[in-house]
Amino acid sequence: MSTPTVPTGRLSAGSAHDPCGEWALILLSAASGAADAFAFLCVGQVFAGVMTGNLVLLGGSAAGVGEHGVASRVVTALAAYSCGVALGAWMGERLRWRLPVILLVEVVLLATGAALWGLDLISSDGNRLGLLAVIALAIGIQGRICATPTNYFTGTLTAFVGRVALRSLRGKDGWVAGRLIAVVAGATATALTLRLRPDAAAVVAAVLVAGALLIEVMPDRPSRRG
Repeated sequence: MSTPTVPTGRLSAGSAHDPCGEWALILLSAASGAADAFAFLCVGQVFAGVMTGNLVLLGGSAAGVGEHGVASRVVTALAAYSCGVALGAWMGERLRWRLPVILLVEVVLLATGAALWGLDLISSDGNRLGLLAVIALAIGIQGRICATPTNYFTGTLTAFVGRVALRSLRGKDGWVAGRLIAVVAGATATALTLRLRPDAAAVVAAVLVAGALLIEVMPDRPSRRG
């Protein structure tokens, strides 16, 4: 059985009888954490997908506080992420591309960024802005095609903690907790890779999205459009 879709046909949480879709969302959540950790640690103290944090950094920069040059990086991330959202909407809702095809586009973008980083081709501030743009573009696409959040979690955490406080947990809340844990795990994986094999730090996010793509193309899962 395929993961049920919302009216727009975007990737959403699966039913209790179809955990495959939930695992795909967990992998994408981990990929988001990995991409943000890489952008923050390696590209320059900004985020690839957490635009709320970037807006706060932009406000601090406007007041003359924060790391030098952060404003240009924040603007780049915001612009590229927005382009990714627009591209995801266009591919999914105008061209009606299937979700695996759109995920493949994201994988290609993240793999391109990983190759640029791994081959040591990022040698200037301009190169770093370009790398940030590629990663933020990919995460913007993901943010658009996933009806269940996989790259912004304040609302998810707020709702989950509220249900815990009221002792009104739902059957799917185990998967919700899994997505929250996955973000941390993805960021941790990138940080550990950076320590052990710095040239492979950008690979983590690409591999995780590729895992979600493999789930989406499993033979027993009918094709779905984005």
